[in-house]
Order: sequence, then C-alpha cells, then structure tokens
Amino acid sequence: MFVCKKNAVLAAALAAILLFCACTFFSAAGEASARRALYTIVLDAGHGGVDPGVLGSVSHVKESDVNLKIVQNLQKFFADAGFRVVLTRKNAGGLYGLPTAGYKRRDMEKRREIIVGEKPDLVLSVHQNSFPQSPSRRGGQVFFCAGREEDEALAGSIQSRLNGLSGKSYAALAGDFFVLNCAQAPAVLVECGFLSNAEEEALLQTEAYRADVAQAVFEGVLSWLC
Repeated sequence: MFVCKKNAVLAAALAAILLFCACTFFSAAGEASARRALYTIVLDAGHGGVDPGVLGSVSHVKESDVNLKIVQNLQKFFADAGFRVVLTRKNAGGLYGLPTAGYKRRDMEKRREIIVGEKPDLVLSVHQNSFPQSPSRRGGQVFFCAGREEDEALAGSIQSRLNGLSGKSYAALAGDFFVLNCAQAPAVLVECGFLSNAEEEALLQTEAYRADVAQAVFEGVLSWLC
C-alpha cells in the first residue's frame, strides 16, 4: 500500500509539473502570437499597371507580375505566422489612378501614403533585377538606406538566405530608393532575381521557385527579429 501511495504521489507530482510546463509553453506561445499580431509588415510589390518594370529576356514576363506573386507568397507566410500584413498593391493594376502624365510620381506617392498611414514596424519592397550587359548574372540582391543600422542588419539577414538559395555570396548594398525613405521603420528593397538571366527568368515563372524565394526572405526577417 505504501508503494502504491508513493507511486500515486509521484504520478500526481509529475502530472502537475507537465501541466505547469504546458501552461507556461502555451502562455508564452500565446504572448508571442499576440505580439506578432501587433507587428505590422507592409509588403510593397513594385510597379504595376502601365508600368511593367523590367521584362524577361526570353519570355518578356513582366517584373510587376512576378513581384506581385512573390508578395502574395510572403503575405501568406507572415499572416500564417501571426503578423499583421498590409499590401500596397493587391492586384495587377497600378496605384496612380488614370495613366496620364505624371502617373509614376502619383504611384509612388500613393505607396508613401499607405506606408505612412499604416505606421508599420517593417517595410519590404519586392522587385526583380535586370543586367542585359551581363546575362550570366543571377541571384537575389538586397538594398538598404545608408546610415541606418537596423535596416542594414535586416538586409544582411535576408541577403544571407537569398545567397543560400542562389549559391552566390553577394553582400547587401546601400541604395537610394524612394520607398525606403517613406517610413521611420526598418525598410529594405529586395531584388529577388535577374530577369536578364534566362535560367533565373524561367525559375521565377514557377510557383515552386517563387515560394522558395519568399521563404528565404521570410526566414531572413525572422532571423533578424530574433
């Protein structure tokens, strides 16, 4: 009887410990989820509408279309992880209203309006690269505003993941881009690949590779946040 009681006490104690650990874990997970829900990420798909961006060297695929599809992948990754996600551009159209003179400036100002209004904690602008003079060049390239340490660290974290995908060893670069100056929050511009490289152009037209690119960017952001 004494042994049975002792075993029962031990079992009860073990159950209490397990219950405490489980509650602590789920409480911490719940708190993390709540924090992520308060963390706003603006995803900016570059170009759109009458502004296609660069075109693929072989298929003439529009950069604007590739940008949007990668942003949609990113939206899912971040939303599934509990973040609040805002898109500047949700479809193939531009943000300029009528395609009359000055449309490009109006498009950029609308992006600024969205970013400023949302007061995000992070801004990611998605683009594709092109360098016809060197069609062998490929791989992702990340840009940040010079002199902003957080932005540079974020860019470096994403660049590292994109290098792992492409097998390159690029460094994140400082760049002067309108959208990066639209918010006080860390912001980077991600050139996901080169549409002037025939092989990468073909890859960027597949859902699997676009998902891989988005996953690399997503993991780069998470690593920076941690």
